[in-house]
Amino acid sequence: MTPLIETQDIGAIRCLRLARPPVNALNPDLCRALIAALEHALADDVRGVVLAGSPKIFSAGLDVPYLMSLGDQRGALLEAWQAFFGAARRLGELRIPVVAAITGHAPAGGCVLALCCDYRIMACSEDPQRPFAIGLNETQVGLVVPEGIQMLMRRVVGEHRAERLLVAGEMVPDEHALAIGLVDELAGIDAVVPRAIAWLQALLALPHQPMLQTRAIARRAVVEALSPTYIQLEAFVDQWWEAGTQAALQGLLAKLKK
Repeated sequence: MTPLIETQDIGAIRCLRLARPPVNALNPDLCRALIAALEHALADDVRGVVLAGSPKIFSAGLDVPYLMSLGDQRGALLEAWQAFFGAARRLGELRIPVVAAITGHAPAGGCVLALCCDYRIMACSEDPQRPFAIGLNETQVGLVVPEGIQMLMRRVVGEHRAERLLVAGEMVPDEHALAIGLVDELAGIDAVVPRAIAWLQALLALPHQPMLQTRAIARRAVVEALSPTYIQLEAFVDQWWEAGTQAALQGLLAKLKK
């Protein structure tokens, strides 16, 4: 079986590449594979992690066709969302630095994973008429963005801008994402992972324990945002079967089938 996470070590840095074609849709298997890969990195005493996607797509977010196939199986749906938020939480609480190498589009769950990382480097499209985009577009498909995920967005772009983006479910083009601080750097698509590695190498050249301890203090808000208190998973899953949500999701499913 082809691994869902491709692994490459560059010195003390491990690159984890999402590898579930065609769009790295986040089903429970991929989420659990990511959690396991992060655990293995810690066990192997890796000092930093790069999380990358495929060319032109980081991750398209949750696997909506899979979720819709579960029908009214509340337990299975809850398990799927637990796997996703578990992966996000593991990224957010990781005791070593992690860089998101956003190799293309990153809507919804893809954006959440990126927000959980220390630093975000995004591919800049060669075609200005067709930029890559990142954002939390949940309201466009009838979903409520949990408070904890809103906290992550507010942390990087500020309260008012986060409100505007979240309420509209806006996808932000690459250049604008840099301008508002949603991503930290832009790079050519082939340079995204090398830049992520270079950023980590510079960070890891600092006195190690002071850097890690300062980082842990600075990222307490990330860990708190991903706690069950602010995700409210049971309420989130209950909302899944609202008539408006189901209508919007069915519309998205029809688009995906074309």
